[in-house]
Amino acid sequence: MLKERFRTWLFRPQIEHGTIVLTQRRIFILPTRQGLSLAVVLVLMLLGDINYNLSLGYVLTFILATMAIMSMLHAFRNLAHLEIRAGRADAVFSGDTAYFLLHFNSARARYQLCLQDTRGNTVGFDAPAGQSRDIFFPLPATRRGYLETGRLTLSTEFPLGLFHAWSYLHFDTRCLAYPKPLSRAPLPEGGAPDGAGKHSVAGNDDFAGLRNYVAGDALPRIAWKAYARGHALQVKQFSTQLGEELWLDMADVPAPDMEEKLAHLTRWVLDAHTLGLRYGLRLPDKELACDSGTSHRDECLRRLALFDLPVTPDTRKTA
Repeated sequence: MLKERFRTWLFRPQIEHGTIVLTQRRIFILPTRQGLSLAVVLVLMLLGDINYNLSLGYVLTFILATMAIMSMLHAFRNLAHLEIRAGRADAVFSGDTAYFLLHFNSARARYQLCLQDTRGNTVGFDAPAGQSRDIFFPLPATRRGYLETGRLTLSTEFPLGLFHAWSYLHFDTRCLAYPKPLSRAPLPEGGAPDGAGKHSVAGNDDFAGLRNYVAGDALPRIAWKAYARGHALQVKQFSTQLGEELWLDMADVPAPDMEEKLAHLTRWVLDAHTLGLRYGLRLPDKELACDSGTSHRDECLRRLALFDLPVTPDTRKTA
């Protein structure tokens, strides 16, 4: 905890948007344990060379020291001028894993990159030269509401593992985690899948039969084939299936716990959408009018995900 607070105070990470370019002011570098061990060995070798006046020993010592310095330079160059842009993350259900899209662009190839968050989730990858590399960073959605990436650390120990170079990324992107639905919950009365939740009205979708011709009927609707067979003039009728207005009310949910109620309502919303019903959502603070379609389903799920959670206004990108 103290280490994390010290790093936050020292590096002062800020939430950013758009494309991030890793300039030299954003890249930090320190020797690894292997690098420190090599430094100790080089000091001992140098003391031995001085003590015994070994010319070839000097050569070997300085060659190894030069190699270590070049390794530090390559570790820095492996991150320098790398462009990173955050994409969007699709909404998930609580308990699932959200995948945040990050775009990496570079004019030259990058190797042995590692992306890690504060929870320990890690993704390793290489970035090709002159191409965009898309990385899906996984984050578990442990609870409903907005899920943020938090501060990410992009690091590398390329090429020899002697130096650890890193930079901090904190994008203004987040995704929505819906309540985890129950595995099964019968819909309220009126939404049964046997057709009890639908009724037919005049429309243009499905053929519903023939009726006698009435003056003023549109000519394209006349059943000309039947008329050619000697029948009287008849007109084709069509109908459209409309769902009943089914209300999904939190007060009707037979569960004592709030999270169980939300899980129950989530299952109702998903089943009503699958059946093509017109449904509305009633919550203690507000209600959503009856409608159907994917956008209506997503709005219902969004309200369930954010129900009774503190609202903090910001301008972050949301899935």
